[in-house]
Amino acid sequence: MMSNDYELLCETSIGNEVAFSQLFEKHRGKLFNYLLRVTKSKEITEEIIIDVFMKIWMGKELLPDVKNFEAFLCVVAKNKSMDFFRIAARDERLQKMVGNRITQEQENQTDNIILEKEYKTILEQALSKLSPQRKQIFYLSREQGLTHDQIAKHLNLSRNTVRNTMAETLKLIRLFLKKNDIVPSVLLLSMLMN
Repeated sequence: MMSNDYELLCETSIGNEVAFSQLFEKHRGKLFNYLLRVTKSKEITEEIIIDVFMKIWMGKELLPDVKNFEAFLCVVAKNKSMDFFRIAARDERLQKMVGNRITQEQENQTDNIILEKEYKTILEQALSKLSPQRKQIFYLSREQGLTHDQIAKHLNLSRNTVRNTMAETLKLIRLFLKKNDIVPSVLLLSMLMN
């Protein structure tokens, strides 16, 4: 298995499909994230990625001359996304689809912001039921990101006391949620576990 881009490019240039596949897998994730920010659509992003790599395969003989493959890939991806938007500008169906995707993404972001605020309020209610020491340990762990050892040193407590207090605190928070018929969602649980 080759990991060096130059080796992969050279092998791809002579038609080595395994090298091309490795190149694709190595760069697909970054390219996906880049294009998703541009297109706001997973489906469109996937389509453009396929187009980008098809273009690279079609011009594979030139690959050994590429000095910075990531930069080259971004330029090709940018050009392909601009091609897509030019086509979309002339096609009403594509305009609606892109518009709907952007609107849907904005609505999802707004929903997530509202949910996060609600979850923070619920968490604050649960934390208000804790003793001052439990609150402080929870805050140092989850908000400040301190380790149990750091908290123990900061508060002059044993590591076991901090660990046991955190375990009991999380248990009390889960009981509070259960008692108030609040089903913990993934987002709320991630706020607790951070």
